[in-house]
Amino acid sequence: MVETAQGKTAARRADAQRSIAAILQAAVEALSRNPEASVSEIAKIAGVGRVTVYGHFPNRGDLVDAALAHAIEQGEVSLDDVDLTGDPREALTRLIDSSWQLVDRSRSLLQAAQSVLPPSRIRALHASPAERVQKLVERGRDEGVFRTDLPTEWLVGVMHSVMHHAADEINADRLAADQAAGYIAATVLAAFSPISSPSAEPRS
Repeated sequence: MVETAQGKTAARRADAQRSIAAILQAAVEALSRNPEASVSEIAKIAGVGRVTVYGHFPNRGDLVDAALAHAIEQGEVSLDDVDLTGDPREALTRLIDSSWQLVDRSRSLLQAAQSVLPPSRIRALHASPAERVQKLVERGRDEGVFRTDLPTEWLVGVMHSVMHHAADEINADRLAADQAAGYIAATVLAAFSPISSPSAEPRS
């Protein structure tokens, strides 16, 4: 059976998609272990040549950008299973715990991204996770358990900053990874609590 030009094109596209998927997964794996992992190391893990990597990602910065986006997208799938119903403070604690597990696994990848990407791009890549937090914060504000004197976007940014600060502290050996989720929850819940009420404490 003679293969048509259209069929060949479709096969090439499928090969390219498989190659990109392998490269992205290899990049996430390599950069999560070592933020300075080279394109050559990533190519080796992916089972392709450096030329193939550069054919899809013109430079290392583009590859790091795509790897972080891929890791966040994978993380979003697991966060879909987090129960965000009930008391907003308890729901936020659950979300922080699950989100931190993802951040902790990709601390080195985030470090790599921070070295080559501007803060605005890193924030843009976290837009989807931020939206999840924003909806929960807005519900908490409506129910009177989260403060309303500051914009929702500011509160979401505070949580984002606290989580990333925790990652920096662990990288600097000033915080144990197993303590981070509790520290983050305590800090964020205190920051989110209405001024007129006692700061809520995270449940153990």
